[in-house]
Amino acid sequence: MYHKLLVPVDLAHTEKMPKALNTAIDIAKHYDASVCYVTVTNTAPGAAAHNPEELAEKLEAFAEEQGKAHGIRATSKVLSTADTAVELDDKLLEAIRDTGADLVVMASHTPGIGDKLHILHSNAANIVKESDISVFVVR
Repeated sequence: MYHKLLVPVDLAHTEKMPKALNTAIDIAKHYDASVCYVTVTNTAPGAAAHNPEELAEKLEAFAEEQGKAHGIRATSKVLSTADTAVELDDKLLEAIRDTGADLVVMASHTPGIGDKLHILHSNAANIVKESDISVFVVR
C-alpha cells in the first residue's frame, strides 16, 4: 500500500518525537517501504548544527542509524530556505513532490495557549490540507 514515507525531523528535538519516529518505522516495516527523513533549515546556526552542510551530514547519519537499527531503507533530505517560519509548509510540500512519497508521518505538538489564541498555526494541518497524499499525524 505504501512505498515511500516522508518523515519531517527536527534533529534538535528528536526526544520529543519518539512516537512519530516509531510509528514511521512500524509502517515502513509492515509495508516494506523506504523512509526519507527530511528537515528544513535556513543558513543561520541552529541548535542542531552550525550550517546546512553540517545539518545534512547529521541528518544523513541519523537516517543511516535508523536504517541499521530497525532494518529499514532510509534516506535523508535537507531543504534550505531564507525563513523556515514562513516557508516550512511549502518546503515540506516540495519534499513530498520531489521524493515521490505516498505517506507523511509527522509529529504534532500538544495544543497550548498559542493555539487557542491562534498565535501558532499547525504545520500538520496545512500539510493535510495542501497535500494530495495521506498524512499520519502522531501526538
